[in-house]
Amino acid sequence: MSLLIGSHVSIANGLIGAAKEAISYGANTFMIYTGAPQNTKRKSIEALKIEEGQAYMQAQGIKNIVVHAPYIINCASYKNHIFSLAKSFLKQEIARTEAIGSNYIVLHPGSYTDKDTTYGIERIAEALNEVLVSSMKPIICLETMAGKGSEVGKTFEELQSIIERVDLKSKIGICFDTCHTHDSGYDIIHDFENVLKEFDTIIGLERLKVFHINGSLNPCGARKDRHANIGALEDNPKGRDHIGLKALHSIVHHPICENKPLILETPWLNKSKNLYREEIAILRQETLSEDDY
Repeated sequence: MSLLIGSHVSIANGLIGAAKEAISYGANTFMIYTGAPQNTKRKSIEALKIEEGQAYMQAQGIKNIVVHAPYIINCASYKNHIFSLAKSFLKQEIARTEAIGSNYIVLHPGSYTDKDTTYGIERIAEALNEVLVSSMKPIICLETMAGKGSEVGKTFEELQSIIERVDLKSKIGICFDTCHTHDSGYDIIHDFENVLKEFDTIIGLERLKVFHINGSLNPCGARKDRHANIGALEDNPKGRDHIGLKALHSIVHHPICENKPLILETPWLNKSKNLYREEIAILRQETLSEDDY
């Protein structure tokens, strides 16, 4: 089975810089933010070195790259200025995603804060119905969420409730985050097959477009959303992975993941060291030995 696996990389040096960083990790796909995820400051599309980056990716066999929408977008907000910003900036990010050549933009559905889940679901669908157009090429992939605070998307039912209210359903997919799904209470360690069956019954497997492959610092159902390095033990400076290498390796080698972008968002150990190269290499292995975990 051929894996499309990579990690989050920086676009500070344009698309060409992102692609070169991905290659340094042994990746054949990657995910980027088009700018800082906490604000709306963006370089012009012309400054992103897109043609140069696309040529390099084609030569290196990189494909199916993913864009992540910034955290500042909250489509569930009841505050009109935040809701308006979410819609207008999401439109801009979709345009940038299309210009970069990505088919997928991952979106955190949103947080309803002082309202309730039903309100949040309806508000998110309202925003999507204003943003989505039939001519757009990228698919918005709603991310499975951990359930911390008032965020929407902690269950498959909540995500489907958004989808069923969206007019252009063909423009909606799902990004399955292993840490978030585990933290929200789904047993992906011992029962991934039945988790997929439940997903298929409620949403449909055809909507699964992207996977985020992350360990978790918390036990199943903790609703914390704290990523861990894959298979990390207690002595890891960032803490123990409660999902574990064995389970995550099994997931990435499941047929459902074939030809889908598998993106690592695991922690950096410090400002200059991350484990992306090592984690990608071990996940690529067809089988694991006892020495691996």
